[in-house]
Amino acid sequence: MSFRELGLSKASVEAVERKGFSEPTDVQREVIPLILDGRSDVIGQSKTGSGKTAAFGLPILDLIDESRKEVQTLVLTPTRELAIQVSEELRSLRGRRKIDIYAIYGGQPIGPQIRALKKAQIVVGTPGRVLDHIGRGTLRLDSLRFFVLDEADRMLDMGFQEDIEAIFRATPREKRVMMFSATMPMDVLLLAKKYMKKPEVVIVSRDEIVPGEVEQEFVEVSPARRYEVLKRILNGGFYGIVFCQTKVETRELAERLRRDGFRAEALNGDMSQPARERTFGRFKRGKTEVLVATDVAARGIDVPEISHVVNYSIPMNTEQYIHRIGRTGRMGRKGKAVTLLAPDEVGRFRSIVRRTGVKVRRSELSEELPREYREMMRRETLESEYRRRWSKQRPRQRRRRY
Repeated sequence: MSFRELGLSKASVEAVERKGFSEPTDVQREVIPLILDGRSDVIGQSKTGSGKTAAFGLPILDLIDESRKEVQTLVLTPTRELAIQVSEELRSLRGRRKIDIYAIYGGQPIGPQIRALKKAQIVVGTPGRVLDHIGRGTLRLDSLRFFVLDEADRMLDMGFQEDIEAIFRATPREKRVMMFSATMPMDVLLLAKKYMKKPEVVIVSRDEIVPGEVEQEFVEVSPARRYEVLKRILNGGFYGIVFCQTKVETRELAERLRRDGFRAEALNGDMSQPARERTFGRFKRGKTEVLVATDVAARGIDVPEISHVVNYSIPMNTEQYIHRIGRTGRMGRKGKAVTLLAPDEVGRFRSIVRRTGVKVRRSELSEELPREYREMMRRETLESEYRRRWSKQRPRQRRRRY
């Protein structure tokens, strides 16, 4: 089936073809006709990176009244990075249509947002900033026709339920609600039951705990040799993200890589929002090949072409590991995730990935470490375990007096 057969307008079909897509994905094939039909709310569940933005964006763009300069669609996203990406994707899909699309999120000056909202027809924003504008009276939703919750499960995980419900109360009764999510936990289903009217449910594919398209391996290496191993990985046609645990590590590692000739930049929470947007923009355009990032800064990054993810520091838990490697292997593409481990971290790493149900193989880049080094690491591990379990002073027993 082609995009033309889904009932989309000529403008939408031309916009998709200019982006190089000839056939719709599964979620697009199922959802687009439902939205164009114009009768029901829609719940869409599909794995990350499957084209959900185009699934709701293309039909909404077809149904927008270009002559009415008022907010007709509101899209909520969990992060500012995702708000930027969704708004950019919608702009690329509108073609030559004169539809004003604007993103609002924290860390941006409020003045330009207020001016843009006076003519915006589609608003994409994070819950906190959307609620802020509603409270100021600068975002009016009287004419709202479509309310979209993108990545609903993540928004609720991040504690936005109260904000989302407050926004729902500020919207008109007559509107269509669309909710898209990779997973459908109970809190998402309860939200849907409370605010949606007999929705059509489309379950194309449940999000796998770990994407099947991602090849996973770990490299056992001494801390002193970790940087040299990283350079070997980066020299193999790398376009991706290197995860570090701290902001300081991202800056230091990115600087070191630049000195060695790599096009690397740091992305972390200490950067201003404009600086983060410029850095991400260069990465998305391919001018930067290595993005050295913390977990928080990388949340919401959705670039289908990412070939590799490297865990330069060990993930803290299973959820963090899944989040990191989920940045690659998107939209059906192959990806590779490599985790660099000191010998004493291997056991902990195996317990972290056990819940994923996927076996992570030992890379051929792993080094055969000297017996003396392994013995030293074993002693240190035992000593650390001893201190953790037994070093606490036991409370003194009080002597009885007779």
